[in-house]
Amino acid sequence: MQTDPKPGTLYIVGTPIGNLEDMTFRAVRILQTVNLIAAEDTRHTGKLLQHFQIKTPQISYHEHNSHSRIPELLEYMGNGQAIALVSDAGMPGISDPGYELVKACVEAGVPVVPIPGASAAITALSAAGLPTDRFVFEGFLPAKGQKRREYLELIQAEPRTLIFYESPHRLRDSLQDLATVWGGDRQIVLARELTKFYEEFWRGTIAEAIAHYSQREPQGEYTLVIAGITASQPQLTEEQLKSELLEIMSQGVSRSQASRQLAKITSLPRRQLYQLALSLVVATE
Repeated sequence: MQTDPKPGTLYIVGTPIGNLEDMTFRAVRILQTVNLIAAEDTRHTGKLLQHFQIKTPQISYHEHNSHSRIPELLEYMGNGQAIALVSDAGMPGISDPGYELVKACVEAGVPVVPIPGASAAITALSAAGLPTDRFVFEGFLPAKGQKRREYLELIQAEPRTLIFYESPHRLRDSLQDLATVWGGDRQIVLARELTKFYEEFWRGTIAEAIAHYSQREPQGEYTLVIAGITASQPQLTEEQLKSELLEIMSQGVSRSQASRQLAKITSLPRRQLYQLALSLVVATE
């Protein structure tokens, strides 16, 4: 059933993540008939509009102007204009500032209508070969090494399949940090250039991925799909954890390193184990 865009409505329009054939008929029709298109990069979206012969005017909306642009867009919709929100690729609002506009519309009582389209996270998950019944999307990992490792420690006991986005210039560092915090045995799938000519799925362990990319320069945007922690690991009591820490530290290992070693074995957060280690009295002290 086709209906014209409703006045004073925000349409969240999914666009292709690479292959233009993934554009839906509904998305084309909505972009053709709204009053205005709010685009992350008007030059990039301009090429998409030209391909589908869409002449609707654009206005920029991105992370650097979102706070000043939101009141303007709300005013347009308050005056009865229908606006389509698009990102450079995929569904707007997923790891981009589209969320802020949607939130503002909801708070202002402006109707929000999704026009479904491609998503790199779901596309990668569907072909990864890892469990899909439960999964969690974590977006981009922190760019800085220390913050990235701390964040990985917080989620290392996650049992669901995990999905991340990563840029090519940070891929090697992120893989190294994954191995440092989670160990090298976890299954990982690296999907690159999804739906494009050079689309590729690489499957193996984290350690094997590090070896693979030590011989190959990362290219293209990556979606990482990583197995969650298995439930087969026995759960140790606090006293058992303390005993294990004492055993490791009795070999001359520091509290911090002992906590890191036990975290890899138990998949418990290193910080939690370090707090336990601080409460222990080591025989050599």
